[in-house]
Formats: sequence, C-alpha cells, structure tokens
Amino acid sequence: MSRVLLIEDDRAVRDAVTLTLRRRGHEVEGAATGEAGLAAMDTFRPDLVLLDLMLPDISGFEVCRRIRTTQQIPIIMLTARGDDIDVVLGLEAGADDYIVKPARGEVLEARIRAVLRRAAPGDGGPDPASLQPVEIHGDLTVDRKGLLVAKHGQDLPLAPSELKLLLYLSATPGRVFSRQQLLEHVWEHSYHGDARLVDACVMRLRTKVEDSTRSPKYIQTVRGFGYRFGPL
Repeated sequence: MSRVLLIEDDRAVRDAVTLTLRRRGHEVEGAATGEAGLAAMDTFRPDLVLLDLMLPDISGFEVCRRIRTTQQIPIIMLTARGDDIDVVLGLEAGADDYIVKPARGEVLEARIRAVLRRAAPGDGGPDPASLQPVEIHGDLTVDRKGLLVAKHGQDLPLAPSELKLLLYLSATPGRVFSRQQLLEHVWEHSYHGDARLVDACVMRLRTKVEDSTRSPKYIQTVRGFGYRFGPL
C-alpha cells in the first residue's frame, strides 16, 4: 500500500488517523509541526501527504507551498469546516483535495485511493489506445504514456490533479465539460462534490500552461456550462 505522511498537531486526531490507515495496510509517518513534516518529506519519502491547515509553527498553506516548489506528490488537506475560506486558500496553495474532520475510515481510504490514481492517470477520457502517445497543442506537448506536459520544450511541474485535468480535457479538444462532470471523472467525487476543487485547479493550471491567464487559449471557460480545452 501507500506511504502516507500525516502532518497534524492534534495528537488524538493524529493517533486515530494513523491507526485507521495502518489497519488498511498503509505505512504512516506522523508529524506534529509543519517543519517536522517538511523534514520527513526527505527522510520518509511519502507517496501522499495528509496536511492539517492549522499548525503550531508554520501554517498548512506554507507547508503546501513549500512542498510544491520541489515535489508534485498528492496533498490532501484536513480541515475542520468544509465551507471555510481556508479550503479555497489551501486549494490555491496547491492541495489536490480536502477532507472535513472528523472523517470516517472509508472516506479517508476512498480519497487516498482516488488521489493516488490521479498521480498516475489512465482511466479518464477516451481509450488511451485511440489517442496519439504524444500530442502537440500549440506550444504544449502532451506525452500521455510518459505522463509529461511540456511548454516550449520545458517540462511543466504539474500536481496530480492538474495533470489529470489537463489530460482529460485535452483528450477531446472543444468538448465542454461541466464542473460536475469533471468532479466525477477527475476527482472521482459523487454528486455532492465541491466545485471549488475544479475552479482552483483550473486557476493553478492556467498559471502554468497559459501565456495570459486573462485570455486563456488552452483551458477555456464556457460561461454557464463549464470548461473546455481549446480549440486552438
């Protein structure tokens, strides 16, 4: 199973989540502070990070941003309230998903499995066998088999959700997808998924692939409907 780094200052929560995940076969390393969590990134080498936003030394937002400067592994936020502005700020900082505490074991497991699949996408959009392994879209080169995206020949550091969203949209240029469709296919969320996940991911993705985020040519908004890739 996966190696999970749990950065959570509340010992009761940390112990409960650790026990729950270990019972499901995950290897878990706990950290009580942001700095301890960042240090564990090198020593533990996790597959995924569960990150509390309210930490005693540095904020979860800062931890997320610092991880994203060097690594694009999945990050799931742990938050006390799902309607909090902290959720939006965390998603903008680079988190892939969030879970409202306290969370049942099956919810934790489902989100972990979903975000890890996003790190190696292969089940979204058309059958990969029907697509070109390497596609050219304007200045972008999309390598579906290698799971790489480059702009002007330079690889782009895309987080798992950003990569899967781009792969999914670019598989059918010009087709419009609603936020709900994207939540179901990219995030694997149910009907009650949070559309903020999509909007924040689009915002982050545009900063990496677009020349101008105000006039995007790749990830386009279709007002009242959703998003589409191109057409260029």
